[in-house]
Amino acid sequence: MAYQLLQGKKGIIFGALDERSIAWQVALRCHEEGAQLVLTNAPVALRMGEIKRLSEICQAPVIPADVTNMEDLENLFKQAMDHFQGGVDFILHSVGMSLNVRKNIPYTEANYDYMHKGFDISAISLHRVLQTAYRLDAINEWGSVVALTYIAAQRVFPDYNDMADAKALLESIARSFGYHYGIKKKVRINTVSQSPTRTTAGSGVKGFDGFIEYAEKMSPLGNATARQCADYCVTLFSDLTRMVTMQNLYHDGGFSFTGVSHAIMEMLMKQALQEQK
Repeated sequence: MAYQLLQGKKGIIFGALDERSIAWQVALRCHEEGAQLVLTNAPVALRMGEIKRLSEICQAPVIPADVTNMEDLENLFKQAMDHFQGGVDFILHSVGMSLNVRKNIPYTEANYDYMHKGFDISAISLHRVLQTAYRLDAINEWGSVVALTYIAAQRVFPDYNDMADAKALLESIARSFGYHYGIKKKVRINTVSQSPTRTTAGSGVKGFDGFIEYAEKMSPLGNATARQCADYCVTLFSDLTRMVTMQNLYHDGGFSFTGVSHAIMEMLMKQALQEQK
C-alpha cells in the first residue's frame, strides 16, 4: 500500500545492484510513494547489475559515480540538481565492500591495504558524499540521509571481519556530520541497522546462512526483509521523522535487545542431550 509520503520529494539512491539489493527495494518503495529518483553506482557495478531495469521501472536516470572519487561525486550531484532543477530531499547510502572478506583473509591476519580500501568504500564514502553535498548546498532544508549498517559495529560477529570496523566508522561519521548538517540546513542523518539480509554483497560473508538462521531464531518478530527495510527508510525520508537525527536505528525484529530466545535455548538443550547419549 502506498501513502504518498514522498510526493514531490527528490532523492538519490546509492548502491542498487539487483532485486536482492536493499537499495533496489528502497528505490521501488520511494517511487511508489511519489518520489522522483536518480540512481547511482560504481561503473563496474553498473555493468554487473540490472540497474537499467530498475531505471525503467522508476523512470529514473542512472549516473555512474565511484564513491571514492570526489570528481565523480561532484559530477553526480551537479547532474542530479540539473535533472531535478534544484536540490535533493533524501539520499540512501547503501555501499559496502571488504577485500579481506572476499579473499577469506582472517581478521587477525588482515591485509591493511585491503582494509584501507574497504574503509574508503564502506565508510569514508559517506563523508565524501556528505562533504560534496554540503559544499554544493545540494540537500534541501529538512532533508534526510540514511546509511545502512549492521549490528556487528557494536557486537562481535567473528566472520564479519573488518566490515564490522567499517560499519562502526560509518555510524560515527553519520553522528558527526549529522551535527554539522543539522545546524546548517536542518538536514538529518541516521544509520539503519538491518537484520542480516540475503543480498549479493552480504552472501559473500563466511557463514552468512548461519547468521540468518541464528538471527531468525533470536528475533521475537523474525528477521526484517529488504522490502520491510525499504518501508522503514521511506518513513525516515518523509516529513514524519523531522526530529530524528544522529541515531543508529535498529530494524531487526528485536534481535538487538534480545539476550537469548526460547528457540535458541531449546536448540542448545537438544544438542546437549544428544551429546550426553
